[in-house]
Amino acid sequence: MNLADYRAKYNRDDAAPGWDAIDAALKKLYPDQEPRHYGTPIKYMIGGPDPIDGLSIYQAQDADGAHLHIVTYGFSELYYAEEALGEEFSKFGFELTMRLRPHGEDDNPPMWAMNMLQNVAKYVFKSGNWLEDGHYMTAKGPIKSGADTKLFGLAFTEDPELGAIQTVHGEVQFLQVFGVTQNELDQMVDVDKNAQRVLAAHKEKNPMLVTDLTRDEL
Repeated sequence: MNLADYRAKYNRDDAAPGWDAIDAALKKLYPDQEPRHYGTPIKYMIGGPDPIDGLSIYQAQDADGAHLHIVTYGFSELYYAEEALGEEFSKFGFELTMRLRPHGEDDNPPMWAMNMLQNVAKYVFKSGNWLEDGHYMTAKGPIKSGADTKLFGLAFTEDPELGAIQTVHGEVQFLQVFGVTQNELDQMVDVDKNAQRVLAAHKEKNPMLVTDLTRDEL
């Protein structure tokens, strides 16, 4: 798309071509579902505290039953931005997803998970360090504060269903967050230097990499 076409199609106050591209990808995956959507009261670009402008939650299914599929809006270029037209990657080049097995009150909705994703965003926006498939980080405690869980870290890999999309602002990869135990995190840090081996082992029994707060060691 050239600049003239971009201006003709998107130069209006409510234009959000990046957001529309994410919506279109999710519509293909969930054609008959209207997600629960949670937006921030004040957008980050006008001074709000949270970098992610919105999160959508879908009801999903895998071999082990129901789970929630959370998707962020904010790491990529969402709104009208002539300077982003034709770039290789859209801003940071990814959005985060998380597949979560319902846990107690977590389906109404899982505020802790959405807050956690906002905290990841604050790290990315403050440091300028983007995330890639195989990256990992410590949560410096249980990924859900106060929960009886062994998951103390996060690993990142491409979402098995959403993959990556091309937008007018560049590529957006959907990176899925997966909760890992301290022992698994230690393996990534001390031996592997990435999350690939641990994630591959989990995919054998959990191909959708659904995070389950109640799970034990692999």
